[in-house]
Amino acid sequence: MIVLAIDTCDARGSVALLRDGDVLKVVAHDSAEDYSSWLLPAVNEALSGSRLAMGAVDGYAAAAGPGSFTGVRVGLTAVKAWSEVYQKRIAAVSRLEALAMEAAGGTDWVAAFFNAQREQVFGAIYQRNGTALMRLGEEMVIAPAKFVEAAAELAKSEKISWVTMDAECLVSDEVWKAREKRLEKVQSVSSVRAPMIGRLGMAALAEGRGTDALALDANYVRRPDAEIFWKGKAAHGR
Repeated sequence: MIVLAIDTCDARGSVALLRDGDVLKVVAHDSAEDYSSWLLPAVNEALSGSRLAMGAVDGYAAAAGPGSFTGVRVGLTAVKAWSEVYQKRIAAVSRLEALAMEAAGGTDWVAAFFNAQREQVFGAIYQRNGTALMRLGEEMVIAPAKFVEAAAELAKSEKISWVTMDAECLVSDEVWKAREKRLEKVQSVSSVRAPMIGRLGMAALAEGRGTDALALDANYVRRPDAEIFWKGKAAHGR
């Protein structure tokens, strides 16, 4: 199976092409270029670098959030178009789950997070079930200290594996000191998430858990600024 994976959740996006779990080519978004102009050339680079055409792709894995409203929308719009043209299925993958899957073993609990700006993080808490992960509660956008408290409340007295691309969001917070005393550490992983998103998407597609362009939806977690601004005006009768 050949899968094209897309991650445009924030400025550290990437594209990856995988065959049966092996990464054929990765292209990272390492510039300030908008995704609207960067994405298609990056996909073409991944395909040509693997000597493949889009018609050879068996399915798509798309990071459906959480993240930037504009970034996620650009990525999902492109994947929906390819799905319709080539009649291939799409696997929607959580960027937080792709982080959690890389957490080191040794605990039954995993807390995955990354920078959401505005002194907040996108985060989710998982419980291990063998080699699988079960998310507890919803994905959230939350202050770092509150995220630590939420994870600690769920895990009770048990240790937690923390995994992120943005350790600095958490380790400087005073609430984190209590977790350090338990010898817990924050594991930092690569910001290039498309390969893991591709592996998760490939597993979903192989199990028949893909979707089509019409059903594919984003999970922004945070409402877009335009919606917040509009509702704020409406509340004040303007």
